[in-house]
Amino acid sequence: MWQEAVSTGPQKSELKVFCSKNILSILGFSCIIAVIALLALGLTQNKALPENVKFGIVLDAGSSHTNLYIYRWPAEKENDTGVVTQIEECKLKGPGISGFAKKLSEINIYLTACMERARKVIPSMQHTETPVYLGATAGMRLLRMENKQMADKILDAVANSISKYPFDFQGARIISGQEEGAYGWITVNYLLGKFTQKLSWFNLKPSKDDTQETYGALDLGGASTQITFVPRNEMTESPNSNLYFRLYGKNYSVYTHSFLCYGKDQALLQKLALELQGTNGIIRDPCFHPGYVRKMNMSVFYEGFCARRHEFNSLLYPVFEIEIHGTGNFQQCQQSIIQLFNSSYCPYSSCSFNGVFLPPLQGQFGAFSAFYYVMEFLNLTSQEPISVKKLTEKLEEFCAQRWEEVQMNFGEVKEKYLSEYCFSGTYILALLLNGYHFTAESWKNIHFMNKVRSTSVGWTLGYMLNLTNKIPAEEPMSPPLSHSTYVFLMVLFTLILVAVIIVGILVFHKPSYFWKETV
Repeated sequence: MWQEAVSTGPQKSELKVFCSKNILSILGFSCIIAVIALLALGLTQNKALPENVKFGIVLDAGSSHTNLYIYRWPAEKENDTGVVTQIEECKLKGPGISGFAKKLSEINIYLTACMERARKVIPSMQHTETPVYLGATAGMRLLRMENKQMADKILDAVANSISKYPFDFQGARIISGQEEGAYGWITVNYLLGKFTQKLSWFNLKPSKDDTQETYGALDLGGASTQITFVPRNEMTESPNSNLYFRLYGKNYSVYTHSFLCYGKDQALLQKLALELQGTNGIIRDPCFHPGYVRKMNMSVFYEGFCARRHEFNSLLYPVFEIEIHGTGNFQQCQQSIIQLFNSSYCPYSSCSFNGVFLPPLQGQFGAFSAFYYVMEFLNLTSQEPISVKKLTEKLEEFCAQRWEEVQMNFGEVKEKYLSEYCFSGTYILALLLNGYHFTAESWKNIHFMNKVRSTSVGWTLGYMLNLTNKIPAEEPMSPPLSHSTYVFLMVLFTLILVAVIIVGILVFHKPSYFWKETV
C-alpha cells in the first residue's frame, strides 16, 4: 500500500501541472477572443459613416444684380429644419434680370458662367436631385407693376434657360417684399446661432445665460428696403405685417414690412423727381460732390413707377435730358431726403412713415446688403459700434470734397457708385433715424454685416432653410447594431474578459484553490 501511495503522489503532481497549463491556455485563448471581440465591436460600430448630404441652388435676382448661391445640408434633418451651409457664391456679370426686358435672347449667356460653376461644384451623381430656385425681388416687382406681360416673358426666358441644365429646377418667381424681409431675418439669426440653445449640465437642460433673443434684420437694396424683428408684444395692430415661422422646434411671430421704391436707387430717383419740378431741367443737388455733373434721360422719370408717384408730368418737361450739378452740402442733402418720408399722419399707435404701422423697436439689429456696402466704403464697419455723431462728421467731410479729389482718391471704384456714396450714406442715416425712428442711443444696437461664418447675409439662405422643411428627409444611416445591442455585447465581453483575467491570476498564483479536494 505504501509503495502504491508513493508511486501515486508524483502522478497527481504531474496531473495538476498538466491541468493548470491547460486551464491557463484556455483562459489565455478566451482572453484574446474577448479582446478581439471588443475591438471588433468598437471599430465596426463607431467607424465613420459615408457622408450623406444634399445640395440646393438659389439665385437672387435683385434690381441691379443677380447672385447664385450653392447650399449643402445633411440628408438627415435636425429638429425639422436642415442644417444648411453656403459652399459657393457666384456673381453674374451684368444688370438685374429686369434689365433684359429688351434683350431676352441674351439671358442664356447671362446665366451660363454661374450655372456651369454649379455643375462643377455639385457632384454629378446628385445633379438630378439638386433643386434650383430663382427668386426675383423689388426690381421685378416694379417691372410687374409697370408691364406684367414683359415681367412674365423675362421669367419664362430665365426658366427655359435654367431648365436646360441637369438640375431639378423648381421655378422662377417674384418673391414678395414680406418674404424678402422675413427670409433675411431667418438668415441673420441662423448664422448668429439664435435658433438653437446651448446646453449645460451634461446636455440635460438649456444654459441659463443663453436667452437666445433674436436679432432684427435691416435690408437695403436698389429698389426696396425691409425691416423685420420680433416685437415685444405679439398683439399687432396690423395683422398683414406679421408672419409666423416654426424653426428648430420653436414658433416665432415676426413683424416685417417692405418699402417698395425706398431702395437707395429708387429713392434717389424720387428725390430728383421732386427737385426737378419747377426747374428748366438743371438740378443743383447737394447730395453730389462739388464739380460733379451728370446727364440723365427724362424717360427714367416718366416711365418709372417710383418717380411717377410724385405727380410727375412729362408734358411740363419738353427737354429730353436733364443735368445734375453737385453742390456737396450734407445738411442740405439730409433735408432734401427727409422730404421722402411722410410722417404727417399715422392711423396706428406708432408708425414708421407713409402711415405704415411699426411697433416699438426691440433688441439688436443686423443691417446688410447696401447698408453694409455703403458703410464699408466709408470705413465704418468695424466691430466697435459707430455713433450717429461719427457718421455725420464723416459724411459732412466726404460730401464737401470736390469731385476731382474724390476720383483721385478712389479711382478704382466705378463712377456711378462713387458719385452716389454721399447720397447713399446720407439716405441710410435719414432712413434709420427719420424712417425707422432709431435714436442716437439705440443706434449702437445696429450691426453692419456682410458675412457670418463665411456665409453671405441676405434672404437666400433663409429661403433655403425654409424650403428644406418641404424637402423629404432621408432616414439616418444607422450603425450595424442597435445602441442597446451594442451596449449589451460590450458589457458582456468586458465581464468575460475581467472574469478570465481574475481566474487566470488565481490559477497561476494559487493553484491550490483548485486542487483542495485532491490534496
